[in-house]
Amino acid sequence: MRNLKSLSAAVALFTCLVVAPIARAQGPAVAVGAQYDTTHVYVAPEDFDRFVASLIATFGGTASKQGVFTVTPTPSLTMSQLVLTPAGTLSVFGFKTPVPYPFGGERTGYLVKDMDAAVAAARADGADVIVSPFPDPIGRDAIVQWPGGVNMQLYWHTKAPNYPALATVPENRIYVSKDRAEAFIRSYVAFSRGRVVSDDRSAPGVEIGAKSGTYRRVRIASTFGKAVVMVTDGHLTWPYGRELTGYEVRDLAATLARAAGAGATVLVPAYSSGGRDAAIVQFPGGYIAEIHAVHP
Repeated sequence: MRNLKSLSAAVALFTCLVVAPIARAQGPAVAVGAQYDTTHVYVAPEDFDRFVASLIATFGGTASKQGVFTVTPTPSLTMSQLVLTPAGTLSVFGFKTPVPYPFGGERTGYLVKDMDAAVAAARADGADVIVSPFPDPIGRDAIVQWPGGVNMQLYWHTKAPNYPALATVPENRIYVSKDRAEAFIRSYVAFSRGRVVSDDRSAPGVEIGAKSGTYRRVRIASTFGKAVVMVTDGHLTWPYGRELTGYEVRDLAATLARAAGAGATVLVPAYSSGGRDAAIVQFPGGYIAEIHAVHP
């Protein structure tokens, strides 16, 4: 009987060792700051200057010196300019050559402290590295893809940039399917070392253009900035799902007036939901953005 008990204990211990999940040590903190989270915007060269001027007229801020560079690992040529606004940072590209795949499909660029560590952490947290690290004129870049097909660029500068802190932190607006939502949220939160601020499984459907019903909305915060995950069935009316970023402003009506005066079109008029007033606009060149003001 004693031998039988010993054997049972050994079997139980072996089972626990085999079945119990092996926890991965938390990866390095690679994020630098929300002001370095840049939305990537691709516009036609002929719309480039008009688009940048419209952004600055709407949100305020400044733009870096415009240049023409190769920013991909294979031959290409693009106009490039960084736009620094109090509501968020944008990297604007106007390609003079065809855009090499998969560039143009990434939504954001995240500045990281160490490229190799960031790529290793992204892989460990479930991302595919779809463009391996490569040098650019001022540093290194890579593109990763998270579960659900969400592409993001990671970048590192040889000389560390110094951008002013933002007045308000924008939201990376991410649409995913119900099938991949949990995998995406788990992977992205682990990589960003972020936290789920809220998980509303009955958010008003009006926020994604539905006339009725609800959907799941997950808000995430990290050193990279804010993200909001919209979990949908994909039955979306235009332009929902085309907006990459949501910009927080103090006065929505005044901001929309400035946008309209600078050539932007209000696609979705202002409405109230979820403790905020929001609208969707399209800037010259085609860039679509959500703009919102949070209720006090």
